[in-house]
Amino acid sequence: MSKFQLNRRKFLAALGMGTAHVMFSNPLYARTYPSRSLNPFQLVNLGKSGIKTTLLGMGTGVHATNRTSFLTRQDKTSSIDLLLHAYEKGIRYFDLADTYGTHGLFAEAMSKMKREELTITTKIWTRSGGIPEKERPNADLVVDRFRKELKTDYIDLVQIHCMVDEDWTETLKPQMEILSKLKDQGIIKAHGVSVHSLDAMKAVVKSPWVDVLHARINPYGIAMDKPDPQEVVEVIQQLHQAGKGVIGMKLVGNGKLRDDSEKIDNTLRFVLGLGCVDNMIIGFENKEQIDNYILRVEKALKEL
Repeated sequence: MSKFQLNRRKFLAALGMGTAHVMFSNPLYARTYPSRSLNPFQLVNLGKSGIKTTLLGMGTGVHATNRTSFLTRQDKTSSIDLLLHAYEKGIRYFDLADTYGTHGLFAEAMSKMKREELTITTKIWTRSGGIPEKERPNADLVVDRFRKELKTDYIDLVQIHCMVDEDWTETLKPQMEILSKLKDQGIIKAHGVSVHSLDAMKAVVKSPWVDVLHARINPYGIAMDKPDPQEVVEVIQQLHQAGKGVIGMKLVGNGKLRDDSEKIDNTLRFVLGLGCVDNMIIGFENKEQIDNYILRVEKALKEL
């Protein structure tokens, strides 16, 4: 913590210049930094999972819980139009979850998309609350329901949602084994977790089971696993080095930075410049946001 605080002034100055990521660079990792084009929709590898998808993706879990979210609460036609607009612009990665309630919406939108071009992620909720039912069926039953809701034969990535405990690799071992069997059967292409604590993230480094994880990342420490970005980035670098696919989420601090244009640009430069985050997702609420972020990502890539 003290190391970051001592460099706070330099860090903030570097943010403005788009070079803050250099403060976290390490020669051990530098050789693995990707060579990126200026296209926000360039195809990227999610670690060693075998999945390729667009650098910029769309999240569907804005203000989500109990199978409701922004997209399910607004007019259905508007939500489907928004998903189709993202697709038409070039986004091919779509992030779903049982808690978001967006499977049905996306299934309708997907009927006008090419399934083979898409990377669909969804997540299983194993904790209390979060979904209406008290029961937590085994992962094979849940994934079977997901496929029916999505009207698809396979799902690209299935994750266990919102890991916070450091021992999750032990407590959820039965579900992990089921997901491994589903992967062997081709029902899912990859598996992993989304994490909401640094201890849970550190457990991913040691777990050969995790193909891809979601990690909260921005340079301001807002809605992250630790308020000090250095602590989080160091673990994400280890994950990247271990071949895990890393999907960056909460770039806009769970919406807290949405009206601060400068901080949004700083965040995009920061995350893209780290070289250890494969894909970024944003929870878009309207078409204008999608168009705006496309331009922002293009600008950030040029500046880097």
